[in-house]
Amino acid sequence: MEQTQPDLDFFWDPVCPWAWITSRWVHAVVDRTGIDVDWRFIALKIVNEEKGYAPEVQERYLKVHGLGFSLLRVAAAVREKHGRAPIGDLYTAFGSRIHVEKDAPSLRTVDGVAAVLAAHDLDPALAAASESDAFDDVVRADTELALARAGRDVGTPVLTFGPPDGYSFFGPVIAKAPVGDDAVKLWDTVQTLASFPGFAELKRSIRSTPEVG
Repeated sequence: MEQTQPDLDFFWDPVCPWAWITSRWVHAVVDRTGIDVDWRFIALKIVNEEKGYAPEVQERYLKVHGLGFSLLRVAAAVREKHGRAPIGDLYTAFGSRIHVEKDAPSLRTVDGVAAVLAAHDLDPALAAASESDAFDDVVRADTELALARAGRDVGTPVLTFGPPDGYSFFGPVIAKAPVGDDAVKLWDTVQTLASFPGFAELKRSIRSTPEVG
């Protein structure tokens, strides 16, 4: 039986490289500590739907964020049928294809997504959700929950520590995922900050190039 109150809610969009790196860190923490993570959905397509992008970048954003949205539809279908347990591994599969293998085009077809599902012993027929609006309300509901918890002027990922009533934050945004003891050290530090009453933000605008591999 699944836990109803995980240690962490991790809201992800598969196309975001920063969310991907943070997720690799969280997976390293899971390996070391056994924390329970609920891998939930936040769609950049929804987060940014009211922003007025310049015409020269609008098409790119629609294409990239549209892929993320279609894959979250599939993840929502998987969650409905198989529960939340496979979602972390499914995110890993999608993210590896997009960020490590640089083969996002293979996920733009139902057959391509179905192959990923089949490789993880998930119903390949659920790939059809990528081209259906049947799970749009589910993805939007998770997205709105993340924004309600962390504020609307955020990106991905959003993390909730001790959900549903714990504090939620955008990030941490890291350029390289720590592993081993360093992963746990960062986890302990971030969790301490997240649990401090009134803590809201620690930020700088300078970022290193993301190391997604």
